[in-house]
Amino acid sequence: MTIAAAQPPVTCDPAVNGAEIRDLMRRAYDHGARLVHFPEGALSGYAGQDKQHYTGWNIDWTPVRRELAAVRALAAQLGLWVVLGSNHRLTGGNRPHNSLYVISDRGDIVNRYDKRYLSHTEITCFYTPGFTPVAIDVDGYRLGLALCIEINFPEVFLDYLHQGVDCVLFSTFSHDPIFDVIARGHAATTNQWISVSVPAQCSTAMPAGVIGPHGAWLTRCATDGSTDLARVTLNRNAPELRIALHAARRWRATARDGSLYQQRRVDDLRSHDRSVA
Repeated sequence: MTIAAAQPPVTCDPAVNGAEIRDLMRRAYDHGARLVHFPEGALSGYAGQDKQHYTGWNIDWTPVRRELAAVRALAAQLGLWVVLGSNHRLTGGNRPHNSLYVISDRGDIVNRYDKRYLSHTEITCFYTPGFTPVAIDVDGYRLGLALCIEINFPEVFLDYLHQGVDCVLFSTFSHDPIFDVIARGHAATTNQWISVSVPAQCSTAMPAGVIGPHGAWLTRCATDGSTDLARVTLNRNAPELRIALHAARRWRATARDGSLYQQRRVDDLRSHDRSVA
């Protein structure tokens, strides 16, 4: 299955964002992608980019809904799955979720991931946390969803590993270059693909792209702040991924189970006594 990691500019104007999103959807489709993955806040904008703009959340949600409807219509027209970052409006005075919409190839919103690990500023001033991991199945591959600082929580990626996830779609709006190192580390230790989508203006720190289950970048977007798209085909039988997917991942599952080690356990005085050399 071919997926595309998008690198659009993200503004606080949903109409501008929506136009960029749909252009990249068409480009992804033309290049044979089955799913295209967008950054944090790609549709609505993100509180971290202009805190004053989002203070009090006096936001006109009408253009957000309008642009989301247009994205859904195009997804159905192209037969393309879309994972799209956006603020998600709640009722009354409740702050929105920081979310990823999952739009099917029929244009339906079939699921939504709400960011669970919020930053201090996010939880204090801007967003309501989510509490549920989300994994989706597309064309025989299982995909998990994660947002921004959740890259710092290994349990997010381990939980998806235990759910049989093949690829984590990681969306962020960050200028922190350490995310590159951490993302490659998670990919290598869990033997999962990690698709990374960032706004174009953040690409100088870490561009969008896809990391393989061996921890190496398979493809990356430009690092100069430009709009771009990175594509890769997820293939469990790729020769270069044989060790990562068919040796390391299976062995580590056996190791985590622990039964192999229990079978080799011995009752030896020198094993129990930790004060002898």
